[in-house]
Amino acid sequence: MTAVQKVAIAGAGISGLAAAIRLAKAGVRVDVFESKPELSALGSGITLQGNALRVFDALGVWDEVRSAGYPFEGLNLRAPGPGAPIVAQLPDVKTGGPDYPAGMGMYRPDLARILLRAAESAGAVVHWGSEVTGVVTRDEDAVEVQVNGEPAGEFDLLIGADGLNSSVRGLIGIDTAPQPTGMGIWRSFVSRPAEVERSELYYGGPVYIAGYTPTGEDTMYAFLVEKAQDRFGVDDEDAVRIMLEESLAYQGPWESIRRDLADGAHVNYTWFTQHLVDAPWNRGRAVIIGDAAHSCPPTIAQGAAQGLEDALVLTELLEERAVLDQRLWDDFHARRLPRAQAVVEASVQLGQWQIDGDREADAGGLIFGIAQKMAEPA
Repeated sequence: MTAVQKVAIAGAGISGLAAAIRLAKAGVRVDVFESKPELSALGSGITLQGNALRVFDALGVWDEVRSAGYPFEGLNLRAPGPGAPIVAQLPDVKTGGPDYPAGMGMYRPDLARILLRAAESAGAVVHWGSEVTGVVTRDEDAVEVQVNGEPAGEFDLLIGADGLNSSVRGLIGIDTAPQPTGMGIWRSFVSRPAEVERSELYYGGPVYIAGYTPTGEDTMYAFLVEKAQDRFGVDDEDAVRIMLEESLAYQGPWESIRRDLADGAHVNYTWFTQHLVDAPWNRGRAVIIGDAAHSCPPTIAQGAAQGLEDALVLTELLEERAVLDQRLWDDFHARRLPRAQAVVEASVQLGQWQIDGDREADAGGLIFGIAQKMAEPA
């Protein structure tokens, strides 16, 4: 007997679908409300650390994810300038344990399709073009959800997994919001040169960080991290031009990336943000997880993993307990808040060291320390 029988989930992103899979498999009726009209086919790549892969295994989708992605071990650091020499080859901590690769790159829309298929196969119902617009707690045992301004029914629980600009977060009275960190990132999905077998980063030159991560046998995503600027009105042609110009200081595989950019590869731009909602993440029988509850720069590539862990821990507790009570919420926050806080603080610190140009900072030590923490199951 699970603690809930009927659950609404706002958001069909990684965290929301992960929660939907686990709950639906446990026999819970799950309705997922997604404001977008359909699953987006757009996107670049995503880097998944071992602790994220461990969650996929617990959800029963690891084989599919592994087949669609590009597993790798380690990280290369290259120098800008002629030849882009490799100056360091760093080992990765296997944060998922010995049964999983240290990391994996993947085309983000492929991951979304795998998770959606698994959720629907388990019995979850996904409602597209459906935004949660109201949350009303009638009593201690139920929450009424409004979608697109109309009643959608009463549920035992509402999970707000509706991303960075979460509607549910505001609807339940949490005013913490993402704040810019001072960095912006250009991303593009491009072809993979055979020499790229793991993530590679270039520090120095005209931007804070240049890099790329393989996502498949023939694909990878490339990125440039710059000082945050108002780039959001830039058209596709200018976006490509800017990424071409800012990458000229980087050679090696960047030569191939520039050819793809010149041939019309799609480019997108976002700002890095950071926020962490203090406990509790719930208000009665409504709770936020994933990017709704915390965000950070992808400087240690733990964002997706933390959202997946939120979903796994919450659904694990709901599945093993008979009632949804304060003890369950206390256990959830005790397992999730310190871990998410450590990731957010470390990720922001790494970015700030780049902004400050602090050459004495022990970035390697900080990254290794967080990786050691993540190697312990959530």
